[in-house]
Amino acid sequence: MAANDILLLTSTGRRSGDRHTVPLLYLGNGERLVVFASFGGRDVHPDWYRNLLADPAAEVELPGRRLRVTAETVVGTERDRLWERAVAAYPAYAAYQRRTEREIPVVMLRPGAAV
Repeated sequence: MAANDILLLTSTGRRSGDRHTVPLLYLGNGERLVVFASFGGRDVHPDWYRNLLADPAAEVELPGRRLRVTAETVVGTERDRLWERAVAAYPAYAAYQRRTEREIPVVMLRPGAAV
């Protein structure tokens, strides 16, 4: 994985209803994409993650393509496996987890139709 594997995630604001786009590091997992709600180790979840909890439908932009996706928080052993992959690819994630008592969410983005 290259150090610049970044996607643009567009979600709908849970209060405003406005669309918000954020750049996120990601891992590929077959056809699915995996992102991490690390927020630099802050003690609260990032807004984009809270938006996805309220409405899991979103869009992703990658080089040369845009996709509709559905977000799902990964739990259990699958979460642990993906978290280990994230830390191996981006070691700063381990430091982010040490900074907070919350478990950093791992989010699977399941692709749907192209936009």
